[in-house]
Amino acid sequence: MGTKYNYVKNNIRSKLLEGFIIAHQKIGSENELMKEYHVSRHTIRKAIDDLVNEGLLYRKQGAGTFCADRSLHVDRSQESGKNIAVITTYFSDYIFPSIIRGIEGFLSEKGYHMTVFSTNNNPEQEKRCLESILSQNYDGLIVEPTKSALPNPNINYYLNIERVGIPYVMINAYYEELEPVHIMIDDILGGMKQTEHLIDLGHKHIVGIFKNDDIQGTKRMKGFIKAHRKANLPISPHNIITYTTETKHEEPHQKLKKLLQGKELSPTGIVCYNDELALKFLDIVREMELTTPNDISIVGYDDSFLSVASEVKLTTITHPKVDMGVAAGKKIIQLIQCKQENSSLIKEAESSIIYTPELVLRNSTKSIEMMEMK
Repeated sequence: MGTKYNYVKNNIRSKLLEGFIIAHQKIGSENELMKEYHVSRHTIRKAIDDLVNEGLLYRKQGAGTFCADRSLHVDRSQESGKNIAVITTYFSDYIFPSIIRGIEGFLSEKGYHMTVFSTNNNPEQEKRCLESILSQNYDGLIVEPTKSALPNPNINYYLNIERVGIPYVMINAYYEELEPVHIMIDDILGGMKQTEHLIDLGHKHIVGIFKNDDIQGTKRMKGFIKAHRKANLPISPHNIITYTTETKHEEPHQKLKKLLQGKELSPTGIVCYNDELALKFLDIVREMELTTPNDISIVGYDDSFLSVASEVKLTTITHPKVDMGVAAGKKIIQLIQCKQENSSLIKEAESSIIYTPELVLRNSTKSIEMMEMK
């Protein structure tokens, strides 16, 4: 009975939180729910009782059970709350701790509490995070979208977040169909600057390696292509390598090795999705008894701590990191205050922020002329 009870309760909760049952809409009768879930009346009653206690449902004597209006049950103007949820794809590695530190520092200074959730770039985990946020009393949400280049399976959760009146800001990427307030880098320009740097150094055979289930990767790839077009330089189909979250530990490395071992013209430069990937490619180059930058130039992205973690310091593209976190904290508080006060500054609060990326020159790149002189 416990398993059936949990299934019924969680299934009804998901329908409520996803917005399939809207505020003050009546849910099915006990008899209807018994038929739908093929369970006993006792199981249905226990599941409904728990959802009533959680504030997701309410009963009207003689009328039935209805979906609660969360926007009425949560008074977001109360100073005692001041709770902000933060969803990131990851929080313990790479650039994410710096972004979170920026958010936390600003929110703490303004008297807000922060709760961090991680999706591991998994849409199902993002769904669970959104359900948790909708079930609790949060004043605002800062979110890094999960697999932002793909159709969003959790669109209804975000629409329900809007419906119950929780302001949200997206960072690093955004779901285009929602047209949210967002804070990110001009990744097309960043991809162009990576590639133009190598083209300016005389490289003509450049490999671009991009993650294609996040919008950052697709935009950086677009910049890679634009730079080649601008220079009237053809791109071999073999020289664009893509991979996904699930294949990031094997596929890009295998494909690069195959290219470097190939009989056809070997690439002299690599444009990487990020510094993490670039650092791993330094090892592959060494394994093949080549050197960076004498045999092959490598450009990273994000100017992370990894860009200076090896004896070869990476030429890379800047990422605002802590500054982005601070900006996200400011923006979400602006949106909360404008909503509470019906402020005339709402237009400013709803404006997005796009950072201009810059190239950081280090010693992982070299001109073709200097490479030929080695």
